[in-house]
Amino acid sequence: MYNAPDSPLSQSEKRIIINNVATLYVVATPIGNLGDITHRALETFKSVDVIACEDTRHTLHLLTHFGIRKPLLSCRARNEEEASGRVLAVLDKGQNVAYASDAGTPGLSDPGAVLVRAARAAGHEIVPIPGASAFASLLSVCGSSDKTVIFEGFLSPKPGRRRSRLRELLETGYAFVLYESPFRILKLLTDLAEIESDRGVVVGRELTKLHEELVTGTVAEARDDFASREKILGEFSVYVTGKKRSITADD
Repeated sequence: MYNAPDSPLSQSEKRIIINNVATLYVVATPIGNLGDITHRALETFKSVDVIACEDTRHTLHLLTHFGIRKPLLSCRARNEEEASGRVLAVLDKGQNVAYASDAGTPGLSDPGAVLVRAARAAGHEIVPIPGASAFASLLSVCGSSDKTVIFEGFLSPKPGRRRSRLRELLETGYAFVLYESPFRILKLLTDLAEIESDRGVVVGRELTKLHEELVTGTVAEARDDFASREKILGEFSVYVTGKKRSITADD
C-alpha cells in the first residue's frame, strides 16, 4: 500500500503496512483477583486482532468477564513450538497479537519465551504489558532486606533432583523464590528443613485470592504448620531468606 508524502500515518504505522511487521504484546493477567487486571491490558486485548493464550477456556472466562470478544489461539507449554508457528503466521499477515498465560506474567514459569524468541527472530515488534506476578507480590510483603534474590520457579518433582537443587540454592547464601503446588509443598518444606532448618521463609498461599495466607518463620516452623493441616489447598510461592556469607578471595 502506497502512502502519499503528506499521509497522517506515523513512520511505525507505515512500516507495519509496507513490511507486514506486526506487534506481539506480552500481557500479564491477574493471578487470582480479577480486579488486578490493568487498564492497559484490557485496552490491548480490545485492540489486537488475535489473542494467543495458554488455555483458551481460562482466557475466555477472563475476556467474557470484561465483555471482550476476540479470536483465540492455544499456545501451551506442550505445544508452544508448534503453536508459535501459527501465531507467527498471523503476525506475518500484519495482524497484531496479544499473548496471555493463565495467570501472572508470561515467561515466569509460564509459556511465552519460545513465542517471544520466534517473533523477534521474524522481525516483529515485542511489547510488554506489565501487571500481576506472584514473584513480585510475594517480595512486596516479605519485609526482607536481601539485595539479591534468585527466581527459581518450580523445582523438579523428582525428589533427588529437587533436594540437589535446593542444596545448591542454599549454598549460594542468597535469597530465592520458589513456586509449588499443593501436592508437593509439604515435601518441599521437609526437604528444606532437613538441609537447613533455621533458614527463614515466607510462604504465600493463594496470593490475591479469597483465602490468601502468609506463613512466616523458620523452615522447620513452616513445615510443622503445614504438616499439622488435614488438607492443603491452593497455589504456593515460597520466599527463602538469604544467609550472610563471609567475604572470600573470590568475592
